[in-house]
Amino acid sequence: MRMLPKSAFGQTVLLIGVLLLINQVVSYLSVTYYFIQPSYQQINSLLATQVKTLINHNRLESPPAMQSDFSRATGIRIYTARQAMQKGLPQATYYGFMSASVSKSLQTRADVRISTQPNENAAMPYLVWINLDAYPNRWIAIPISGLSEANISPLTMYLMVIGVLSVAGGWLFVRRLNRPLQALQRAALLVGQGKSPAPLTEQGSSEMIEVTRAFNRMNQGIQQLERDRALMTAGISHDLRTPLTRVRLATEMLPDEQDWLKEGIVNDIEDMNAIIDQFIDYARQEGTERLESANLNELIGELAQARHIEETHHIELKMNDVPLLTLRKIAIKRVLDNLIENAFRYGSNHIVVTTFEDKDACRVYCRVRDFGPGIPDSELDDVFMPFTQGDKARGSMGSGLGLAISRRIIRAHHGEISLRNHPEKGLIAEFWLPT
Repeated sequence: MRMLPKSAFGQTVLLIGVLLLINQVVSYLSVTYYFIQPSYQQINSLLATQVKTLINHNRLESPPAMQSDFSRATGIRIYTARQAMQKGLPQATYYGFMSASVSKSLQTRADVRISTQPNENAAMPYLVWINLDAYPNRWIAIPISGLSEANISPLTMYLMVIGVLSVAGGWLFVRRLNRPLQALQRAALLVGQGKSPAPLTEQGSSEMIEVTRAFNRMNQGIQQLERDRALMTAGISHDLRTPLTRVRLATEMLPDEQDWLKEGIVNDIEDMNAIIDQFIDYARQEGTERLESANLNELIGELAQARHIEETHHIELKMNDVPLLTLRKIAIKRVLDNLIENAFRYGSNHIVVTTFEDKDACRVYCRVRDFGPGIPDSELDDVFMPFTQGDKARGSMGSGLGLAISRRIIRAHHGEISLRNHPEKGLIAEFWLPT
């Protein structure tokens, strides 16, 4: 499982976070070794000095009366092991580094522990308990200040605030750096869908500005190519229609005994006009039609009703309830008419049209099935290419633009269209539109 983020934004934030963590650890260790540790070493030295003073003046074995006077004067108390247990020694915490430091100074093993005073003295809230191997039954209780957690908490809070501010600053910086990339991604997706997005604002780093500028120029070039293609297609179509019209007029002047020839020429002219119409449809920008709310079942019903004029064609409708869709009605009708025409022309005289809704995927599906010979599986994707026909097993007619036009229309509606062979017989043409 990949744990590292794939996006530039995530990788940059992760890098800043890792570097910041390393910086925080180094800072904390530096403060500990160069500021906090020397303070504790000084405290350990003072503790060892006081214990030496007690030993040198035989205070550890002096009478209780003298110890009381000494305790009132210095605050240092000397307890037996039993008294120490009653005064809070069980609640004291053992500190190994302090024990080692004091033992080294006294040249004898010392057990150093720290606890709070029972009376919670605000001035000196901590008691340092010290026991020496030479006096196993004696515990020295020394009140001390300077060990409060407040001395360390400001450092921790400071490092936390610096960390939060650094991460927040890095997040804002990376977000600003990636905003032009996100805009570029959205615009590239629109170009891939055949749309023409507005020029992007040139912002961000100098490299990002250059990339954005290059993309804007590319987008303008694509738009110009689309306009040139549409103009060229319209011009060629117009130039072809004129001689076709003259040919048709000349055909009408043929004598009656040549009606068989006239009929063939007229049919060829109609086929050529249909091919020219497909050229124009392919070059046309479908985005010019207005989006409106429509029911897909009603559009299919209108097309099926129009097909009833051909007695040999039969459409079986299996339409389930589907929600209203926002679409371009004329464009979707062109897709449906193309799929139905292909099913009749290359498949069979009986076809089945099915609609249904996939609520989990938020899609509405339409399937057109014929009972013809189908298309080899290796050619199913190729038939969507312009001027390509999957008709080696289904006859040969048309220009090969119908499915290319249909795919362009469906993808402009953020849907998808596909072909597949039925397991029993025939071909299924299916497309879906988002709800």
